Amino acid sequence: MGPLAGITIIEIAGLGPGPFAAMSLADMGASVIRIERPGGGLFAAQQDSRLDVLNRGKRCIGVDLKTPEGVDTVLTLIDKADGLLEGNRPGVMERLGLGPDICLQRNPKLVYGRMTGWGQEGPLANEVGHDLNYIALTGALHTMGRAGEKPAIPLNLVGDFGGGGMMLAYGMVCALLESKTSGAGQVVDAAMVDGAATLMASSYAANQIGFWSDERGTNVLDSGAHFYEVYETADGKYVTIASVEPQFYAALIEALGEDVEGMENQWDMANWPAFKNKLEAVFKQRTREQWDSFFDGLDICYAPVLSMAEVRHHPHHQARGTFVDDGEVWQPAPAPRFSRTPGEVQRPPAKIGAHSTEILTEFGFGQDAIDALLKSGAVKQAN
Repeated sequence: MGPLAGITIIEIAGLGPGPFAAMSLADMGASVIRIERPGGGLFAAQQDSRLDVLNRGKRCIGVDLKTPEGVDTVLTLIDKADGLLEGNRPGVMERLGLGPDICLQRNPKLVYGRMTGWGQEGPLANEVGHDLNYIALTGALHTMGRAGEKPAIPLNLVGDFGGGGMMLAYGMVCALLESKTSGAGQVVDAAMVDGAATLMASSYAANQIGFWSDERGTNVLDSGAHFYEVYETADGKYVTIASVEPQFYAALIEALGEDVEGMENQWDMANWPAFKNKLEAVFKQRTREQWDSFFDGLDICYAPVLSMAEVRHHPHHQARGTFVDDGEVWQPAPAPRFSRTPGEVQRPPAKIGAHSTEILTEFGFGQDAIDALLKSGAVKQAN
């Protein structure tokens, strides 16, 4: 199942964007083997393994990469893999003896994916950082928030997952496709700062032509416009209006009737604050559920603001199967969708070392060699 069936990826376990990229590849059918240190990562002891969603669909082998035997074990796996991805700071993999030069020498067709915040080179390459720092440097953070307020933090969606993990997955697939024709592997340098900048492409262009102001909260899509906004309802919940196109805005004004008299000129920017105040009063007249019914079937670009506890129960998500729920854990289904080779959640998240002996056997290790690795502690098999 999945368009990447038959592809084998070695993942050097990490946090956030790396596991997300590997999960995305596993969802699409790739056989992902997660190399995890025996003690686990930062959150290993704190989380229910069933909820370790970023590690779904993968098999796991516990390997101590600080031992020569552990490194040799991973190199043997790499010999038969199509790709490897890692999310360490620059130089870490080289110090372990698992840098791209060594790995590509052993397997010239290998696609070697690297996930960092600042990239493999540049003045900041060796500096520490997190999502917030990377999107700050690209200008993305500056654009988010309301007028007169400090920038709003968009979780870690823009740097870690959109500009990081998803870009790494995309880069891996591009390089894997190219390697099928060239017969040669290469290194994919996926930096969150680069990815976040790419996501800002249209905003940079809009700023240069004078359509987008650097003054936060004054533009069409950043809460400046009354027709692209979040409004509170009578029951303390929220709804969204995104009536950007003139026909949708006209439909909104028509639907609300005399309550919005005088607001027909959508682009009367001097009156946007006054128009917004009027709409704030209008939306507080009904509950969120009542607005759902009121706008049902109207072309105005409307949706309720759902909490995480609510999303999987919405009829649209249920009809599309946006989420999968086994009764204990619910999670987003693989995306995007394919008509002939659909992706799927291949297996639940694995405990560290759950598949160690299985993987070693599959890659040609004899029983004596497996026993020696387990006895030395270079490899761990979960109970």
